[in-house]
Amino acid sequence: MFHPDGAFAGFAVDDLDAAHRFYADTLGLRVEVLEGSGFLRLHLASGGSILVYGKPHHEPASFTVLNFPVADVEAAVDDLRARGVETKIYDDADFPTDSRGIMREGGPLIAWFRDPAGNVLAVLEE
Repeated sequence: MFHPDGAFAGFAVDDLDAAHRFYADTLGLRVEVLEGSGFLRLHLASGGSILVYGKPHHEPASFTVLNFPVADVEAAVDDLRARGVETKIYDDADFPTDSRGIMREGGPLIAWFRDPAGNVLAVLEE
C-alpha cells in the first residue's frame, strides 16, 4: 500500500565529488555517501533529506531545486559570497536583481546561486 511518509526529493549532478565538496564544505550541510550506490544524501537541519545522484550528460535544472530559508537574505548573500559563491546569476531582464543578485520585487527577498553542476539554489527571506 502507498504511504507518503518518508518522501524525499532528489536531483542530478555531473560530478558527485564536486557536489560533495560544495554541499559539505562550502554550504556546510551534512552529506552522507551512500556506499556502492553512486548517491549522496544531503541532510537538512529540518530533518528532511535530498538524494543527489550522478547522471551522464547531466543538464542543469532550469528551475530552483533547493531553497534555503533565512532570516536575513542580505547577511546570507554576504556569507555565500565570502565562501566564493556567486549570487548574481540572472540577467536583470529575466529577474530584476540588484548588483548582489537579490530580487526585491514581487515576493520575499530572494537570491539565487548555482551548485557546481549548474543547478539553481536559492536563499529566501522568511
